[in-house]
Amino acid sequence: MIRILIADDHAVVCAGLKLFLAEDPEMQVVSIATTGADAVQCVRDQEIDVVLLDIAMPEKNGVDALRQIKALRPELPVLMLSGYPETQYAINLIKAGASGYLNKECIPEQLLNAVRALAAGKRYVSETIAQKLIEQIGTPVVETPHEILSQREFQILCQLAIGESISAIANSLCLSVKTVSTYRSRLFEKMNFASNADATAYALKNKLID
Repeated sequence: MIRILIADDHAVVCAGLKLFLAEDPEMQVVSIATTGADAVQCVRDQEIDVVLLDIAMPEKNGVDALRQIKALRPELPVLMLSGYPETQYAINLIKAGASGYLNKECIPEQLLNAVRALAAGKRYVSETIAQKLIEQIGTPVVETPHEILSQREFQILCQLAIGESISAIANSLCLSVKTVSTYRSRLFEKMNFASNADATAYALKNKLID
């Protein structure tokens, strides 16, 4: 039996995932967390085989929750589920410790395959991301400017690049406007950006956004 933790702040999403996974006799949803902090606590308190973790979570976003979960249980596979395009986050999240990444618009069979793969100790990504990872193998390492950013700075860069306001970003990441503004200033200094337009142009050029 694969014991699963679903971490998502949308009740309808959690209920739908639980019902869908329950149809597979090999899977059991043992806990549901609606905040990143609750997800970390569930990992501390319960026996879990696979975590399904949303990126945008209150109290502690999915990226920070991922780091804490991997610090507590490095061997525990975490599948990141998100509405964000995989080209924005997938590779960075896998480098941060995630065992897989799926967009929430994936077909149901993909989710089942991903959970089975992670439970078996494997990783799971879409063909698009797998190809990007393959292309990196054997290629001379040339650090692109955005690779010097922290995960949080990179996340905010992508959101600024698609036109989200500081307040909208703060709301989605459960941060204060002041904190997001600080991250923006820091990443602008590192990247030598003068405006949000520079961030958008850079993101488009480097295919961080569609």
